[in-house]
Amino acid sequence: MPRRIDSAYKTRTVLGEETKFKGVLRFEDSLKIDGYFEGAIESPGFLMVESGSEVVADVNVGVLVVGGLIRGDVSASERLEVLPGGSIVGNIKCSNLLMAENTGFQGDCEMLSDPSGMDIFSVPLERLKKNIQRVN
Repeated sequence: MPRRIDSAYKTRTVLGEETKFKGVLRFEDSLKIDGYFEGAIESPGFLMVESGSEVVADVNVGVLVVGGLIRGDVSASERLEVLPGGSIVGNIKCSNLLMAENTGFQGDCEMLSDPSGMDIFSVPLERLKKNIQRVN
């Protein structure tokens, strides 16, 4: 059974098991998804994708814990943790990655050396390429 980390990160908002939501989701603090979400997720905070849930979206958050399935590109500026049974189908950008046994990942992974000083959405392409070369 996947480990729940609710005690480590308190979640303020929950999209429950029977919830199906489509759109752009922005939040400041924390969110747990137990159901289905489709669209885009943006937050400097914490996102938990619970076991049995599905997210079809590009995700850009501070801390991300995945126990369910994410289909889309993922960016976690502080930490990305994939729990047993969790899966990501898409590209990953993060500075700290933990993947447990029995996880799934299909895509490319880019480890950022100093994500706090880099806004990937506003950096000129040439500067982004130089930063990436320094990490490799």
